[in-house]
Amino acid sequence: MNTMSLSSVARAARNATVAVLMIGCLGHASAGLFDDEEARKAILDLRQKVAESEKKIVEESRRSAEDMEQLRRSLIELQNQLEAARADLAKLRGQDEQMARDLAEVQRVQKDTVQTLDERVRKFEPSRVTVDGREFMADPTEKRDYDAAMAIFRKGEFGPAQLVFVEFLNRYPKTGYRPSALFWLGNAQYATKDYKDALASFRALVAAAPDHQRVSEAALAIANCQLELKDTKGARRTLEDLQANYPGTEAAQAAKERLARLR
Repeated sequence: MNTMSLSSVARAARNATVAVLMIGCLGHASAGLFDDEEARKAILDLRQKVAESEKKIVEESRRSAEDMEQLRRSLIELQNQLEAARADLAKLRGQDEQMARDLAEVQRVQKDTVQTLDERVRKFEPSRVTVDGREFMADPTEKRDYDAAMAIFRKGEFGPAQLVFVEFLNRYPKTGYRPSALFWLGNAQYATKDYKDALASFRALVAAAPDHQRVSEAALAIANCQLELKDTKGARRTLEDLQANYPGTEAAQAAKERLARLR
């Protein structure tokens, strides 16, 4: 019991017992049924019963108080467990949120890494290029070196252009740029009046790629080289073959005009 102590309960029990005893005594006195000895005996029995009742009440009160205290401790323990569970749940939620953020960051870094790697790999992967009407696969370094050689040629630096084209052809013997590289090498050699080497370059182009877009121009250049080398007969034959093999081209028209002058 929360508001009443055990001693208070005992006093209340005694008071109740005394009241009962007084009523009993009055009853006995008025009735005249008992003598003094019997009255004392009855009083002693009553007192014993009151003491036993008081003891029983005190014991039950003590047990009730113990039960209440045990219940109170159980409730406090349960409350503590609930608080601990709430704290653990909040911690787990925080960990889940952190894990989600960490996972998102890992995925972002992975995506950026893959994208960067792909970009780096593409720098070394062959790509499809089209030069002089021909489409083929070329490595990035191959394309870069060819473009660099053409840039030198376009500047009119024909001597250096010869060197870089020769180096290019030696470095990439099976390159798809080979016919075009031979054509521009021949032009650079012709520009520096290196007619024999120019003749060899143009003939290599015709032999390697007879269907190439610039073959008719190469054939006309061969005839020009032959004329510069005083091989008029060879030049006439080259011009005639050019008209026969590549009719309708600008080179064939130029060959017709030169043949007319040679006659």
